This record gives sequence, C-alpha cells and structure tokens, in this order.
Amino acid sequence: MLDERRVALARQGGGAVAAAQRSSCVVLGVVGARGAAGASTLAALVAARLARRTATVLVDLDVAGGGLDVGVGIEERDGARWPDLAGARGDLDGRDVLGMLPRWGPCAVLSADRARPASPEPAVVTDVLHALAGAAPVAACDLLVLVVPRDLRSVAGALALRPALVAHGLEPGLVVRGPAPAGLGVSELVDAIDLPLLWSGRPDRSVAPAGERGLLGVGGRAARRPAGRAARAVSAAAWRAGPWAP
Repeated sequence: MLDERRVALARQGGGAVAAAQRSSCVVLGVVGARGAAGASTLAALVAARLARRTATVLVDLDVAGGGLDVGVGIEERDGARWPDLAGARGDLDGRDVLGMLPRWGPCAVLSADRARPASPEPAVVTDVLHALAGAAPVAACDLLVLVVPRDLRSVAGALALRPALVAHGLEPGLVVRGPAPAGLGVSELVDAIDLPLLWSGRPDRSVAPAGERGLLGVGGRAARRPAGRAARAVSAAAWRAGPWAP
C-alpha cells in the first residue's frame, strides 16, 4: 500500500505545519484561523475524499481538540494514537506505523487521545510523518489551507498565522465560510489577508449533527452540501500539487 500514491493530511490548531513532499506523496496542511473554524472537519472530509483514489492518512496535531478519532466516530476502535508513538524515533518503517493505526473507512487516522492529552515531541512528529511519507526528511507541506470564518477575530488570527505559514515558501489557500455576523464580505476578507482563495461558501448546518452521530461525510447528499463542496475544491488543489499532476 505504501508503494501507491499517498496523501498525508496534517491538521494543526495553530502555527506552522511541517510535512514533506516525496516522489509519490503530497502533504496537505489544514489550519484554522481560530478555534472552531472548521479545520478538523475540512481535513477529515478531504481525507475521506482522497482515500477513494489513493492511500491516505489523516494526521491530527491538535491535542486540545479532543481527538479527531472522536470527530469521525472511531474513538472506540483499537489502534495507536499519538501517545502510543511517544518512543517512535529514527528510521521508522512506514508500513509498521500504518498497520498500527485505526481506520475510518479506507482512511488511516493518527489522532490525539482525549484520555491522554499530551503533545507529541516535535522530533517524534517529524519522524512519524517522515515514515508515513515514505522517504526523506520532513521539510514543508506541498499545500497549505487556512480555514477562515467571516469575522474579524478570524481575520486577526489569519494575519497572525500568515508569516509562519508563508515562511515555508508556499502561499496558503483560503477556505472562507460564513456566516458573517457583521457583514464582512469574502472579497474584503481575501484582500485583508492577501492570500489566494480556494473556496468560499455558506455554513453547513449538517456537519455538527453528522459528527455527533459518527456520520461525517456519509451519504450521497454530503458531497453536494457546502462542506462537501469545500472538500472537493481542496482535494482538487491537493491533487494538482502532487507529483502525479499533469
């Protein structure tokens, strides 16, 4: 499976995301401009979409988020979480790491653990992502996505994160979602942050109840709803960023 084209999605609550580009792998970082921006949900939906086409790992780096395994409804499934990999250092075999992880459908998930909310050491994160990517040292994401709700706090958060994100030499793409409590327009937001727009749309009220029931992304209508359309746009951008792009 690791010989196939692979996608690792790194989700981090704030700050810079570190991952790697390989000859057969693309790494996508999804970051929220503030808490509850929807970055975890977007990362999960993109991972589910990409997992239909290629081997995919959804990686959770937001320890304060309670665990992406809860968000996708697999918290009771056996498998390794970040605390179980605390001693994972050096030249790891990605197949061994992948084999330890729980599955959300065809997608492997490396989640934080709500019962053991300790941040993994940066060196452990680097070595594990390196192993999942399959080759050389981790350096930077191939594509960064910044999720920004249409409010002033989110704009402030995006501007605070922007220098760290662009330091890797990539321009993060914006996913902008409503509502806009004070009427902040999409074009005004994009101009203020000065980053390219990947997608904008209205809020998706189906996401919260679907997540609570462990049904995120399930059903034929999910892909046609706003969150599904956002995931489709980001997935297409990730595919274009990959080494297999035409």
